[in-house]
Amino acid sequence: MESTIWIDIAARPDLVFALARDVERWDRLLPHYARSRAIERRADGALVVDFVARRPLIGLLGLGLPVAWRSRTWSEPVGRRLRFVHVAGATKGMDVTWRIDEAAGGGGSARVTIDHDFRPRVPLFAAFVDRVFTRPIAGRTLATFKTLAEALQSDTALPTDPSR
Repeated sequence: MESTIWIDIAARPDLVFALARDVERWDRLLPHYARSRAIERRADGALVVDFVARRPLIGLLGLGLPVAWRSRTWSEPVGRRLRFVHVAGATKGMDVTWRIDEAAGGGGSARVTIDHDFRPRVPLFAAFVDRVFTRPIAGRTLATFKTLAEALQSDTALPTDPSR
């Protein structure tokens, strides 16, 4: 099963890429992430990272179901791509690509697209995982990176007062 989600962010694509590529900080940047810990650093620059995110169940009460997976991840700076191949967990075999491009119309904005390709032995399992876990977690991740990047972008746009 293939699925795609995207968001437009009023911040430079390079800024968004710099934030998102630092996967070891996701648990500090993203409130719904409980863990993003590298357990292996490969010679090719890839990391193997254990992730745990909370899938909200009852938003008003802050209750969430922990969802864990392990990914081999790397970034491709030239095309501003992030790659994740799930190597353990219920989503083992999922291939994820983040594309961080200039938004249509330019203006220094980014469009972030996440493509998920998941082909487990039971096809209906992929649809269930996509609707119940992947989309809610990835959507919240994109929304949080949007908030962070736009706040940083507006901070860098502020003129500095040399007299201070």
